[in-house]
Amino acid sequence: MTPSSPAGSPWSDLDRPPLNAASLRRALVRPGALWTSLDVVPATGSTNSDLGARAASLPEGAVLVAEEQTAGRGRLDRTWSAPARSGLFFSVLLKPDVPAGRLGWLPLLAGVAAATGLARAAGTDMALKWPNDLLVKVAGPDGKEERKTGGILAERAGDHGVVVGLGVNVSLRAEELPVPTAGSLLLADAVSTDRDPLLRAVLRALEEWYGRWTAAGGDPAASGLQEAYAAGCATLGRTVRAELPGDRTLTGEAVAVDGDGRLVVAPPGGRPEAVGAGDVVHLRQGA
Repeated sequence: MTPSSPAGSPWSDLDRPPLNAASLRRALVRPGALWTSLDVVPATGSTNSDLGARAASLPEGAVLVAEEQTAGRGRLDRTWSAPARSGLFFSVLLKPDVPAGRLGWLPLLAGVAAATGLARAAGTDMALKWPNDLLVKVAGPDGKEERKTGGILAERAGDHGVVVGLGVNVSLRAEELPVPTAGSLLLADAVSTDRDPLLRAVLRALEEWYGRWTAAGGDPAASGLQEAYAAGCATLGRTVRAELPGDRTLTGEAVAVDGDGRLVVAPPGGRPEAVGAGDVVHLRQGA
């Protein structure tokens, strides 16, 4: 009989093996590539905080991955936590030479890249909820339900670039979901939940889209980013409620994502309004 692994061991859950840092570096850190370093740590509070604290001493393209994140942060200071090795929890340091007004596209770019990479490697249909959530379809009592399986948080690191963090639920089981509206690639019937190829696919897609976007001077239209985001955005065509700063609420149809990455909402009988910050709730399925 094989002895059980001690609690806290990377092999305590054989369905969740540890990432192979050496293999990931061989595949991704190459001369001329965007990714200049890749480190995997057993656990940390927040990969965004850790990488941001070191941004001044690191070149662009540093990647920090955690097997477990104990104080992960989402938008609006929401917490993000999950069992060890059940997902992808990582941050990247980017130092784009683009106009400051176009930096708001970085989380949307990361969303397009993550959705593209995960769809390829996991064989799962992915969608984007404005501005930075990753959605999958999970079987529920009333059929397939749209669930959040990942999120993105971009933060300025002073004058030393932008740290973009991604958290994706990969092998989270139904009984482990933090809230009923959460999902995972496993629950969406992914053909693979092997995190090594999933991480490689996301980082390669991110490198590809970041290269297009920076080569176009951050122009979302010229780089194709605006079109790609709109094509994958499940928010468009839906009736939504946008909860805006100052306790203001805007309800209407989400009709577009404009050139600044803002969601354009058209209230019934009113003029469309571009929403740049706030929380958006889907109220109905699009046609």
